[in-house]
Amino acid sequence: MKLALVLGSSIGGTARHVRMLAAGCAARRVRVEVFGSAQTDRDFGFDGSAPGVSFTAVEIAGRPRLPGDLRAIRRLRRLFQAWRPDVVHAHGLRAGALAAIAMAFARTGAGNEPGNKQGRPPLVVTVHNAPPAGGVTGAIYRVLELIVARNADSVLCVSADLEDRMRAAGARRVGHAVVPAAPAWLTGEVSAETRSALRAEFGADPGQAIVLAVGRLAAQKAFGLLLDAAARWGGIQPAPLLVIAGQGPLAAELQVRASSLGLQVRFAGQRPDVPALLAAADVFVLPSVWEGQSLVLQEALRAGVPIVATLVGGNRELTGDDAAILVPPGDAQRIADAVRAVLGDPALAARLREAAAARARALPGEDAAVDAALAEYRRIAR
Repeated sequence: MKLALVLGSSIGGTARHVRMLAAGCAARRVRVEVFGSAQTDRDFGFDGSAPGVSFTAVEIAGRPRLPGDLRAIRRLRRLFQAWRPDVVHAHGLRAGALAAIAMAFARTGAGNEPGNKQGRPPLVVTVHNAPPAGGVTGAIYRVLELIVARNADSVLCVSADLEDRMRAAGARRVGHAVVPAAPAWLTGEVSAETRSALRAEFGADPGQAIVLAVGRLAAQKAFGLLLDAAARWGGIQPAPLLVIAGQGPLAAELQVRASSLGLQVRFAGQRPDVPALLAAADVFVLPSVWEGQSLVLQEALRAGVPIVATLVGGNRELTGDDAAILVPPGDAQRIADAVRAVLGDPALAARLREAAAARARALPGEDAAVDAALAEYRRIAR
């Protein structure tokens, strides 16, 4: 089988997932060609990451831009015609829609086999994120949804609400995308010395709780709301230390806001040691407006840290009702109350840790994700 993987610009979970899928499929004797931005390849090292995996640059920007999108469609069309994949798997609505349009003009690959009326290879699209709501950008993404729904042979979604959305848009086949967290050996035990070193690095006083958040400093992650919540848990003594790990376009704005609120916050930047940070934390908070199968939430479950998360997207599918305190999105007071409850009740914290460890044992691994993808490719190819 020859598999073409298509993705747009990515600095996070989508690119990591595609890299894992490429390596896993190649290990099962599938020839894999990845089409994505040159910067994504530089950041994640697709080319040569595994025998049988190659990377070709196609600039699919993070936002709709007509001239650039037309260039990407033309380039994808030529590449599909030249490489003749048996299956195309695009990741994200933009990559999926551009791939669908390119394939409509590229009559090649498995689609040329006798009896295939579509005249093209099968197209799988994984929807990793909820589209923006409202405004011109929201309208554009609704069009992209329709293009994907009407043209993809299979649409895989990372959460049940996205599955419902794509069915409503008219997708002919909708399924669940398996997105594993990091391998268990990367998220194992963290020594007491490492925990002590991290507490010292962040300047935590003896007995001071650490509240941790991890993610891109962008609107979807709602870290401004977390700062509002931190301003409301001042009754806890000693006051918890809030650590936010990540980088993004709102970094400067969030730092100014934290200062104006008089909060004790450490902005840790991009970190390679997230499992250790989770192990050192007393509470992990995920205040996002929306999440699919959040990788950091899966890592938090494996770390056995008490979790406070918003009741959005796929969060409940990961945590169940027992492994996290789930609160409505956009409610700073409910987040503050949940953090206060965990820090003030050792028995509650212990129950959350135990439940998180139990949920973690049931999380899918990389082999399960690759096997599920290959099964879907074979199913639609038939």
